[in-house]
Amino acid sequence: MKKIPLLLSVWTLCLLQTAQAQDDEYPLVHPAVGTTVAAVDSSVKVTIVSKHVNFFKADRKYLDADINSPKSANIHPEGKKYYVNSLEGCATVVYDMKTHAKLKVIRYKFTEADSALWSKPSSFYPFTHYTENLNTFMGKPVESTFSHGGRYLWIPFYRRTYDLNAQDPSAVAVIDTRTDKIVKLMETGPLPKMVATSHDGKHVAITHWGNNTVGIVNVASTNPDEWYHEKLLVVDYVLPLNFSLTEQVDRDNKSGYCLRGTVFTPDDRYLLVGCMGGNGGIAVIDMQTQKYMGRVLGMKPNVRHLVIKNDYLYLSINRDGYVQRIPLKKFMEAASRLNGKVGRVDGWVNCKVGGGARTITPSPSGNFMFAACNTASQLCVVDTRTMKLVASIDIDSYPVGLDASNDGKFLIITSQGRRNQGGNAVNICQVDYAEEEPVLSDAYGAAVLQQEEQPADSTLMAQILTAPHDDALPWGPISAGAAAVVVAAAGYILLRRRTVGRQQSVS
Repeated sequence: MKKIPLLLSVWTLCLLQTAQAQDDEYPLVHPAVGTTVAAVDSSVKVTIVSKHVNFFKADRKYLDADINSPKSANIHPEGKKYYVNSLEGCATVVYDMKTHAKLKVIRYKFTEADSALWSKPSSFYPFTHYTENLNTFMGKPVESTFSHGGRYLWIPFYRRTYDLNAQDPSAVAVIDTRTDKIVKLMETGPLPKMVATSHDGKHVAITHWGNNTVGIVNVASTNPDEWYHEKLLVVDYVLPLNFSLTEQVDRDNKSGYCLRGTVFTPDDRYLLVGCMGGNGGIAVIDMQTQKYMGRVLGMKPNVRHLVIKNDYLYLSINRDGYVQRIPLKKFMEAASRLNGKVGRVDGWVNCKVGGGARTITPSPSGNFMFAACNTASQLCVVDTRTMKLVASIDIDSYPVGLDASNDGKFLIITSQGRRNQGGNAVNICQVDYAEEEPVLSDAYGAAVLQQEEQPADSTLMAQILTAPHDDALPWGPISAGAAAVVVAAAGYILLRRRTVGRQQSVS
């Protein structure tokens, strides 16, 4: 009998040692501001220049209580501010790009008093488990995309807080970036993560990690009240959802294909969606016919993020820690033969980066690809001209989200955390290049604004210039976009008056 406690103690010690070994598998990293690394050939240098952190023993200079499991970051196209989605904080935090001062916190707590914000519901997303107070919840923000030339920022919620297992419809909030206020709420499918805007600005795609579906929202109008759910597409099958309402399950894994990375091809003809789960691959959607075409395999499993740059399709491979690429034309040739089935394309070029490669983003030229590597707690830099890893710098554990400024000089990296360790950190890095990088002119659906507002302004100018006398001018209410036209025309009006006056006196 006396041996039993000893055996139990040994067994307990073994368990503790095993748990400790698991915890030590990915040690915590907290690099100091000023940490820098350069490529051996000096082609690129990365330096941590600032932070926003919220963890024990953090430097108080960078302490920010609103950073709570930051999932992603987005730098506004104008380069003056950036947005950080604080998942567990149910908020998006807005910062000044130059000073990194906090400008605003957009909180996602909704009640029936916010009913005017909701768009007209579609028939795509029925509730099957909850029936009361459906629009009273807090939202957990995941990823983001800008639309309408950066005027709006779309932020889907992982789930409504009452939906324990993310099996009923979630929602997406749309922020007016001029005021950083919510101007529209729209329903989505269960557990939306990735969101992307077409280059022509007419569509926003919302990828539902939770049940193998992709929602297409028509945003061709500049009026948010005219946006509407256009199509719900299914990747192979809709995952049945009937989990407990009281006991939480692992929805990060039990979600079918776990749809993630989402990108429109440059001509907007196709939408590509990465599959982290199942037997993986990339789902292909024909946007012209709005039909699912099938899945392309051949790349490494566990596809996380997709980027198209300089006629190449780039992937991050999460589990094994790779950046892969293939000519986009070659990929689309394989996709054209799918016919609703599974196909394959070979010829991927691989670059080993840090473990847990999550979000990737290119430099403006496309000569470099940056990768947030979660389990390695690093930002890795790939020279795409050689597809070789040229630099890596420690980042607060464990990075997931990443965005680059349009000039490529700054990166915002979010660290969400793993198993209640690490995370709660945002690192801001400055990037110096040996060869000057171009400055990108942002698309983000600016074409929509040009198509819809420019004709109106041009018509206004024509009315001003052809009006027979001042009383005939169209002085009624005009759009803010037309104000510049009025100002520009004012000089002409004054000049016309003086010219006519001179002609009358001479005659």
